[in-house]
Amino acid sequence: MERVDKDVREIGALLADETAQRILIETTTEPMSADELSDACDVSPQTVYRRLEDLKEHDMITEDVRIDDGGHHYKVYTATVDRVVVELTPEGFTLDLSLRERMTTRFTRFVDEVRDR
Repeated sequence: MERVDKDVREIGALLADETAQRILIETTTEPMSADELSDACDVSPQTVYRRLEDLKEHDMITEDVRIDDGGHHYKVYTATVDRVVVELTPEGFTLDLSLRERMTTRFTRFVDEVRDR
């Protein structure tokens, strides 16, 4: 998904943020809760939630709901970004985000394609 102008600046600033970087790195291999991310990033939960909102706004992270052994619901987050490419063109900078597709999205699309045949 290609982004231009304002998005390039916003995403660039977000990716320059150490907490956002840590969140993406930590959630690349397995989903994590905000509390787990707070511990892993050594920042307050409020800071984690702010960065998660920024990352979700740019589709760089997804959230799912998990249920613990006691039946309580909580959210976990997974990075979706695989690659970021910034290109300089005569018109300015463009930014291309390569996003991983969630397994549930792929499955839903597969079922829809089979059903439509």
